[in-house]
Amino acid sequence: MLIRNYGLFWKREDVYWGRQKSAGHLLGINAGLKKTDSVDFRQQVGFYALYDDAFQLVYFGQAGRGNGQTLYNRLKTHTTDHLAERWSRFSWFGIKYVKKSDGKLSAKPNKAQGDLLNFIDQTEAIVLAVAEPPNNLQGGRFGKAVQYLQDRDEEKLGPSPEDKLTEVYNRLQST
Repeated sequence: MLIRNYGLFWKREDVYWGRQKSAGHLLGINAGLKKTDSVDFRQQVGFYALYDDAFQLVYFGQAGRGNGQTLYNRLKTHTTDHLAERWSRFSWFGIKYVKKSDGKLSAKPNKAQGDLLNFIDQTEAIVLAVAEPPNNLQGGRFGKAVQYLQDRDEEKLGPSPEDKLTEVYNRLQST
């Protein structure tokens, strides 16, 4: 299982972003339990999406690549970067699990999940290619995957509609 927990359409204004000597946190409670303590998802690793006031996707990214690239840090960065005024809600999808023993987020992904960071790169690349969020400045990383472009079989399909229009236009210009 890749995604161990997630939060949908959390409000940016309901996050405690911290102060000078007080760390921020991303608190959530288990939707399936009647009584539960809050879990701090600040150190979560996985994917996240930013939405505007109309719930339109404006950005999709990953958390977990590199030092300090946790979910909280990535979101906090977006409160002051080029996206700062463009989002009010976010969703996240995490690969770290919540420990049953103490209800806290696991310190790091387990061994099998550690190999998932490359998978996260490729999954992010797929989402970026499909959704094309308007504010993602870079494309996704497919790694060593090879891209192919469509090749039209004109012998069996005949000329494309664009080629036909060009031919008609050229005829009209020559008369």
